[in-house]
Amino acid sequence: MWGRISNYFLFVDLEKAFNMVQWSMRKLRVEDWFVLVVMAIHDGPKTLAVRINGWSVVGDTFPVGCALQKSVIYHSTSFEENPDIKDPRYNTLYGMYAPCCGLDNVLLSWGHDEYLYQVLKFNGCTIPLEGMYMVRFHSFYPWHTGGDYDHLCNEQDRRMLPWVKEFSKFDLYTKCEELPDISAMRPYYESLIAKYCPGVLCW
Repeated sequence: MWGRISNYFLFVDLEKAFNMVQWSMRKLRVEDWFVLVVMAIHDGPKTLAVRINGWSVVGDTFPVGCALQKSVIYHSTSFEENPDIKDPRYNTLYGMYAPCCGLDNVLLSWGHDEYLYQVLKFNGCTIPLEGMYMVRFHSFYPWHTGGDYDHLCNEQDRRMLPWVKEFSKFDLYTKCEELPDISAMRPYYESLIAKYCPGVLCW
């Protein structure tokens, strides 16, 4: 997995990646799995954008199969050609879902979040449920930032929401003054990968 992460560091803004890590480590006493998720693995699959269309990998995610909420970015201008908005099966508040069905039963627009979640799940990685929610839903801004789609959430989703919100503090604009040495950091993060995602992963 370190190869994927180091490739990610080449692909993204190094300053952003390392700022996220150092901010989380210095400002909070957090569990090591939290540091691992914040550090790189949550955005590692963005390297897919090199091989496939970027629109299908990055960007905010949102539920499909029900009415778009106002917090979905460009909701009023980007979906005019989508037949679902005129289909009574999919254009109501609940659409094809039951009330409080749980996000595990909701189809979200595809992105790097879901891809990594499925990779970690398939390979039996032992990141706790809180961390898996952070991985899977960190781009679901209409939920964790916009306050929408609670009508689809179950109690587990609501318990996990504070963790996703906490993660979002480190995802975009956190800064630290000095960039650390990648080679010096590598043993620590390799130990975290070995602890929670051991062996060769099937991608």
